[in-house]
Amino acid sequence: MPKSIVALGILIAAGFQIATAQALETSAKQVVVIELTTGAVLYEKDANSVMYPASMTKIMTAYLLFERLKNGSLSLEDMFRVSEAAWRKGGSKMFVKVGDRVSVEDLIRGIIVQSGNDATIVVAEGIGGSETAFADLMTEKARELGMSKTTFRNASGWPDPDHVTSARDLAILAERTIRDFPEYYHYYSELSFTYNKIKQSNRNPLLYKKMGADGLKTGHTEASGYGLTASASRNERRLVVVANGFGSVKARAAGSERLIDWGFRTWNNYELFTGGEKVADAQVWLGDAETVPVVIKQPLVITIPRKSREKLKVAVSYEEPIPAPITAGTRIATLIVSAPDTKTIEVPLFAGGSVGQLGPVGRLGEAFRYLVWGGKL
Repeated sequence: MPKSIVALGILIAAGFQIATAQALETSAKQVVVIELTTGAVLYEKDANSVMYPASMTKIMTAYLLFERLKNGSLSLEDMFRVSEAAWRKGGSKMFVKVGDRVSVEDLIRGIIVQSGNDATIVVAEGIGGSETAFADLMTEKARELGMSKTTFRNASGWPDPDHVTSARDLAILAERTIRDFPEYYHYYSELSFTYNKIKQSNRNPLLYKKMGADGLKTGHTEASGYGLTASASRNERRLVVVANGFGSVKARAAGSERLIDWGFRTWNNYELFTGGEKVADAQVWLGDAETVPVVIKQPLVITIPRKSREKLKVAVSYEEPIPAPITAGTRIATLIVSAPDTKTIEVPLFAGGSVGQLGPVGRLGEAFRYLVWGGKL
């Protein structure tokens, strides 16, 4: 039976304003830009290369805290004791005092807003018993989330040659944080936090710009350079950007802002079908109906460059005619979506109804007509 490819040219309306194409350059060493709704990768640069996460590590420390808050094993009011090891930790600090007991909520803000290395150790010891044991829990969770390039050796991102990740792995972690903990994600957008009468501002530069940014975390060491895992939302779209290896604070701020603006400006989401919608009718062979509706089970939203919209092609491919009997829900076709500068998307399509088989006389007559006329009258 021949393969039929039915073009669906009526899906895309004309008159869309096309954005000007431009090449994207960035001084960051590792980058990935992802559209969260569809999972489309808009841009990547050495996204799978192993790199040092620095304080972007703290996203995982917070993730494990959020996980325990959500399952009820911790509450925001629970208190963790500050050890001497936590108090003595260098780098950025929440300025906890040895022997004090600090609430989980204050520690969350100390980790996210103030980037306190001391706060991460308090949490690590409170949950894991030791920072080393907690780092093992972090690595275990990373594997569970699909972060294949990530190994954690501490809770803060303190330099360690074996403490590594990738831009893509951090994007996975950012996405899961946003999706898994909407009730706690708001901490990432807080602009300042005061503890022990010391007020500190959030280090994420994008939060201070009117660009829809609401998270997540900066990082910096001599080995890693300046990095940022960020997310921004505009007009029902959300982007996640991980960019690492900038040469300065200024370059990180400007470069990350440019990546997000480019993603929103150059790309867009287009809903092609709703869940359960009929896509086409397929010809049936020896059935008690001549056609069967072909449906898509899940909504289909695609992300493509705005300039590619007018050249978007949507087609249905199937072996024609489809022999009866056909049971509703059976996969019978494939939706093929293609556009310039994007990968071709293939989506399974299913029978939207059942078609019975003709009886012996009907099959004989249909076969005769097919031989004579090449198909149904």
